Amino acid sequence: ALEKNKIKGAIRTDFILSAEIIVIALGTVTTATFTKQFTVVALVAILMTIGVYGLVAGIVKLDDLGLHLMLKKGASFYRQAQRKIGEKLLALTPYLMRTLSVLGTAAMFLVGGSMISHNIPAIHHMSEHITETLKQLLTFGGILATISPIIIDATIGLLVGAICVMMFEVGKKFVPNQA
Repeated sequence: ALEKNKIKGAIRTDFILSAEIIVIALGTVTTATFTKQFTVVALVAILMTIGVYGLVAGIVKLDDLGLHLMLKKGASFYRQAQRKIGEKLLALTPYLMRTLSVLGTAAMFLVGGSMISHNIPAIHHMSEHITETLKQLLTFGGILATISPIIIDATIGLLVGAICVMMFEVGKKFVPNQA
């Protein structure tokens, strides 16, 4: 059950990130013909699917590779090295998965917040105004001006994400449970 929930969460996160990438790709060709827009979005979708799912499949199988290497028989230096590498892969995989989970979630909020920020003029201008104001600070102005758009985008992404989760939870109450 735990693994099924993890897979569901990964698929949901991947779906959101994929949708964000498609929107970004479409945004780069907004003035192009419909045929060009369709072609660009289709190519991005295909390449991202192959790339992302290929990478995910490799990461998911990393612990299997580690176990396979650990079970190698033999006393040669090569076999001992394989077993040691397998041991390290098995030990590393949970940390890698946790790190990727945290980074993926952060990326989802940052990209989503950035898309919202850049497409709502009032928010975009507010972000630019804050950045310009922070540049005027003598000591840390440059650093603050650099990170403020990231913080603003992340905050927007978190707020909108929280609202979406609340709406989803409320919506679930109106849909009959299908077991």
